[in-house]
Amino acid sequence: MEFKEQQPNKAVATVEEVDFKRRQLIQTAGLATGATMLGLATGGAWAAGSDKPEKEEVKIGFIPLTDCASVVMASVLGFDKKYGIKIVPSKEASWAGVRDKLTNGELDAAHVLYGLIYGVQMGIGGQKKDMAVLMSLNNNGQAITLSKKIADKGGVDGASLAKLMQTEKREYTFAQTFPTGTHAMWLYYWLAANGINPMKDAKVITVPPPQMVANMRVGNMDGFCVGEPWGHRAIVDGVGITATTTQDIWKDHPEKVLGTSLDFVKKNPNTCRAMMAAILDASKWIDASLANKNKMAEVIADKSYVNTSKDVIDQRIMGRYQNGLGKTWDDPNYMKFYNDGAVNFPYLSDGMWFMTQHRRWGLLKDDPDYLAVAKSVNQIDLYKEAATMTKTSIPKDPMRTSKLMDGTVWDGKNPKAYAASFKIKT
Repeated sequence: MEFKEQQPNKAVATVEEVDFKRRQLIQTAGLATGATMLGLATGGAWAAGSDKPEKEEVKIGFIPLTDCASVVMASVLGFDKKYGIKIVPSKEASWAGVRDKLTNGELDAAHVLYGLIYGVQMGIGGQKKDMAVLMSLNNNGQAITLSKKIADKGGVDGASLAKLMQTEKREYTFAQTFPTGTHAMWLYYWLAANGINPMKDAKVITVPPPQMVANMRVGNMDGFCVGEPWGHRAIVDGVGITATTTQDIWKDHPEKVLGTSLDFVKKNPNTCRAMMAAILDASKWIDASLANKNKMAEVIADKSYVNTSKDVIDQRIMGRYQNGLGKTWDDPNYMKFYNDGAVNFPYLSDGMWFMTQHRRWGLLKDDPDYLAVAKSVNQIDLYKEAATMTKTSIPKDPMRTSKLMDGTVWDGKNPKAYAASFKIKT
């Protein structure tokens, strides 16, 4: 099944619009931090001498998703000016488009899927090119949606979906957003944990995030995995239900990153450090209060960014969830942008995990040197400098340990054995 990647009505927020939104927000924020933001926008340190950014205007791509917020707010609130740069957010139509513009230099950096960067690095998600992860942008906050038609037949979670697929003999279609990306890996992991082999028992297609709900509405897929606000939007529109959240697959999982090419990092280390510092400040601001989250939702709902209603964004950003079947709950593991700095460190083990899943599903034909690749991609030393500038906590260990939904523990110590250990794999 082929999907054409439609261009959105407006692909790029202009510099003038960004400047207007920045002034408007600073004037109307009504927050205790408003005066501070205004002060930051009028000047700052780290912009002269040996620390002067090599490139003062940086074009950062983003896809219309809630987790683009730290990039957008770094620009709108003027955190970028504090560090001697001007961030120009650029709205993109698809992850494939982001990949192409990152690799050919049309974008300086991007809000991008963790697994996309590693896919390009390994030559399995596009033309091979040395890439860089500067920092993590968020944890949690994605969801797997099943169509209302599936829910009406009793398929409301993994176990009931598996049972339905066994009794209803037809081809089931599920959508993700990019073949090596995070959403593909969450979808595959969840299906497999429920006894469904995504490569044999279903058809998997790729659909850009803003087009997911429309495609489900016309019956093009039975389920999809995507970032917010599109999971909640499917519920509001009455076309889908939330079968699971990605934080229930892996609590505090890695998600989007600030990604770029390794060439850009080598040529512009000061610029990269300034971008990270500005986005760290914005991440800290977003997570600081409910009022800030509410203001952020108001800003990014605009057509220049996510192009949806504020209400669709702000419920889940506050941790207030509903599944579309009458169940509501407060989720403590909602989307986080800073979490006292725990979100943003580019853990080597996070990058390695995506490679283990690429290997599991046959995207990688052989086991790479997992640790060596992660060390080359994740720019930990540069991140530490930006963290020091912003007084952001730095963990002692570049590896972390996590327990996933099926009870498996990932710590990065033996990635080859981990990748081979799964019962369901290609």
